[in-house]
Amino acid sequence: MKTTNITVRVDEQTYQNARIAAAKRGTSVSAMVREFLVSQSQQEENPEVQRVAELQTLYRKAEKRAKNTKRTTKPLKRDEIYAERLR
Repeated sequence: MKTTNITVRVDEQTYQNARIAAAKRGTSVSAMVREFLVSQSQQEENPEVQRVAELQTLYRKAEKRAKNTKRTTKPLKRDEIYAERLR
């Protein structure tokens, strides 16, 4: 796929906030903008595609968080799930 460069102008504070957010996600500002534009075009085409993309993003974040923690993660037991619902 051929790519095209675009220029986007934002104020300095917005740019700095975007850089921080990108670093936290382990990506670049350009990748975040690209992901946003792709998601917007896909959302108009097919809401199901958007839902799947959002789930994939959520899974990536969860996997990254799980790798950064030193404790092991284990699935909740049935009783634990219901106990959480009753709170």
